[in-house]
Amino acid sequence: MAEHVDEETSVLQSKRSATRYQILVAIAERQPAVSQREIADEIGITAQAVSDYLQDLVEEGYVRNPGRGRYEVTKEGVDWLIGQTDELREFVTHVSEDVIGEVEIETAIATAAVESGESVSLSMRDGILRATPGTDGSTTAVAVTDAAADEDVGVTDFEGVLDYELGRVTAVSIPRVQDGGSDAVACETITDHAVDCDLVATAGTEAFVAARRADLDPDMRFGTPDAVNEAAVRGLDVLLLAVADELSTHLDRLREGTVSYRVVDTAE
Repeated sequence: MAEHVDEETSVLQSKRSATRYQILVAIAERQPAVSQREIADEIGITAQAVSDYLQDLVEEGYVRNPGRGRYEVTKEGVDWLIGQTDELREFVTHVSEDVIGEVEIETAIATAAVESGESVSLSMRDGILRATPGTDGSTTAVAVTDAAADEDVGVTDFEGVLDYELGRVTAVSIPRVQDGGSDAVACETITDHAVDCDLVATAGTEAFVAARRADLDPDMRFGTPDAVNEAAVRGLDVLLLAVADELSTHLDRLREGTVSYRVVDTAE
């Protein structure tokens, strides 16, 4: 029996493994009389490709070939299928419970008392989703919990498009301490940019000191790449003070989405 060496066996990570999984399932369903053409037609690859895969599976001990077009999944093949199926099951559970579940039910702040089952209009204000009783807004939903005014309420069954503008990030490059640090920053320039922003974020000690020198109290200091992006996505304008290497990480994160940004160099 050939030694099986395959570092990437997950069907979620490897197209090859996914195809092997489909072939083994097809064999298990039809064994012992298995037509390579039937397998090829079912999973959408050529008969020659099926033949090549079967040869590898036989060599690796996952499939047995008694001859005359007969194939059987071995115990090793069944064990591999079970392992992959368990992983798929865990992934599907994660998607259905953690991903889709979170998408289907969103959390908002009630602007007035709301009862479960009541229709509400949604709006975004100060970066927070708001739910107002009634259907006068451009986006509506249905409350799934009771809530008094200013309490959190679950909403689902969304209709319409939430009408609000994305925020913008103004990114200020702060020198590292060996290049002058906060002493090399024009505080007045930072203050001027802060006037038009809703939140201030700092990344790096030099950036935090620069904010304090400009009489600013940062709203965000940790986990800022995702936090800055999320704040802007929710309609808030963010002033980001970041040292050079931290700044590049933030810009990479912003480029992944649709948030607009500009970079300012305030070194004197």
